Amino acid sequence: MNKSKSELLCILLLLLISVGNVYGQETLTIKEAVDMAVTNYGTIQAKGYYAASSIALADKAKREYLPDFTLSAQQDYGTVNGIISPLWGFGGYGVASSGLPRSEQNWDAAFGASYVANINWEVFSFGRASRKILTAEAVADQDQKDLTQEIFQHQVKVASAYLDGVAAHKLTVTFEKNMERAATFQQIVKAKARNGLIAGVDSSQADAEFSNAKIAYLKSLDRELEAQNTLMNLIGVDSKEYTLDTLFLSRVPQEFVADTGISNHPLLEWYRARVNVNEQQTAYFRTFNYPSIALIGIVQTRASGFGPTYNLDDTDFSHSYWDGINPTRSNYLVGVGLTWNLSQILRTSKQVQSQKFINAALLEEYRQAELQIRLQGNLSDKKLQNALESVNEAPIQVTAASQAYQRQLALYENGLTDLVNVTQTLYLLIRAETDMAIANNNVWQALLFKAAAAGDYSLFEDQL
Repeated sequence: MNKSKSELLCILLLLLISVGNVYGQETLTIKEAVDMAVTNYGTIQAKGYYAASSIALADKAKREYLPDFTLSAQQDYGTVNGIISPLWGFGGYGVASSGLPRSEQNWDAAFGASYVANINWEVFSFGRASRKILTAEAVADQDQKDLTQEIFQHQVKVASAYLDGVAAHKLTVTFEKNMERAATFQQIVKAKARNGLIAGVDSSQADAEFSNAKIAYLKSLDRELEAQNTLMNLIGVDSKEYTLDTLFLSRVPQEFVADTGISNHPLLEWYRARVNVNEQQTAYFRTFNYPSIALIGIVQTRASGFGPTYNLDDTDFSHSYWDGINPTRSNYLVGVGLTWNLSQILRTSKQVQSQKFINAALLEEYRQAELQIRLQGNLSDKKLQNALESVNEAPIQVTAASQAYQRQLALYENGLTDLVNVTQTLYLLIRAETDMAIANNNVWQALLFKAAAAGDYSLFEDQL
């Protein structure tokens, strides 16, 4: 088997392998890819959980306005010796045994118990509770806006990666066609060289052109694999190959929105939500300058194994457990209290000042993002116009280049031109076919760019 036949067999094997892979893979449309990405991508899932957490914290803030209602009960066994002396508990711990001072130590012990019900309700704090709720709700809204803009941006990323994958595939097909063309031309040149009609150097040059075409094809395959790998990563799918749908690229989008507002752009809404959170936090911190008023209600019941005359009669106590925990005395207390930490005013003023600086920074970030989106919108209109014009020119270029190549090839077969002229027209044809392969794709990319600038993915999706 000679070299030319082995090269043709290699091409046929590559084609059979590629066809077999295509039939063995599942076709993935661009809409399916975007939907899978929104469902699977880890960052989106994480921000969904953050948003759910913020909603739960907002509900918690609403419930914090409820009064504190505490029940407690304790049962003890010990002595009740007392002494008149100053003392304090190391590390915050101390013994609360109570009894009248006695002249000497004794070790009489009995059971005792205390049962307490306590209600403490901060009924008025000059808007502190409501501001805390508003702040928590603003954080929840911010996290929800963050999730929305993350989904939007990821939809654009996935669609762009999908179009890149389709473009890479189109280029691979183009380079594959060029490789086949180079192989055919190589056979023509070799046949003429064997018959002595042309110089042997043309045969070597034809071999080089075929090798160059084959290398270009293999490089294009690598780029296609890299594009698919990027797409699979954005979709959140591991170790699965898909065939991308190229049918929608056979047509060009027809309906375009001339002007789109950006006021509802998901990214800008997220920036506005950040500003709102800071403003609510500032208002919340200001409420710490004011006092708080609380209602207090306590009911306490106590029990003791020591009798009322124990200080006079040492035998007036019982070791009985029931005698020690059976309630015998009760007290209640109802009151209103006002708490005002005047030193807190000095601390709060600096906190509020810090929040003002943060607010100014957030507004600057918002304005910069708005400017960038407006510039992106203007650029997208121009890119879309240029892409549409390129679509009209690409077929003309391919037709002219193909005709030029066919003429030069016919002249070469009849010995009326040299291999250099044929090669030059071949390069022109390759360039024209490459432009043609990505012309429609560029229109879709430009439309996606416009949708990204407008903050409305449906501008792109509705055209699919």
